[in-house]
Amino acid sequence: MLIILCCLQLITALERQVLDFLGYQWAPIMVNFLQVVMVILGLFGAIQYRSRYVVMYLLWTLLWVGWNVFVCCLYLDLGGLSKVHSDAGHIVHRSWWKENGPACDLDSLPSDGWTNQENPQLTTVLRCWLEYQYIEVLHCTVQLLVSLLGFVHACYVVNALTDDDDNFNFNAEFQHPSKPFQLLF
Repeated sequence: MLIILCCLQLITALERQVLDFLGYQWAPIMVNFLQVVMVILGLFGAIQYRSRYVVMYLLWTLLWVGWNVFVCCLYLDLGGLSKVHSDAGHIVHRSWWKENGPACDLDSLPSDGWTNQENPQLTTVLRCWLEYQYIEVLHCTVQLLVSLLGFVHACYVVNALTDDDDNFNFNAEFQHPSKPFQLLF
């Protein structure tokens, strides 16, 4: 199950990485890259029965959950976080979904003075089926759900791997758990 969850995390992280590249969001690009690397390590640890890699995946998953909670709070303007820089009113990030959301009608600013300008920043998005901040929050929510499921399953895998390590009897054979003191020669 952990392997399936890691593959699902890779797919969703890569999809998010592409959309962050399209929106020029550099901090999320770096964090998404780390997510991809750590999920690959966790996947390798689950396939190769390496508990240390799975533990690294567990620790990273806690940071990843914190990052996604932070991004959710940022897009929803919770906890004193804001998408707009309060001093100059400039947007401090740019989401690809703002201009390319589902069923969004792009309209120019109504002023006649702006009609000859070719600046994409002078375009406003009117009447969207779902606003961009909610799409970003949905991405984070999917990441949170898959990460929390992955965390639970990774804890189980680490526990199972450490239980298997305890059954080794140093004679190059494994002991059966019901016969712990039997020596095999």
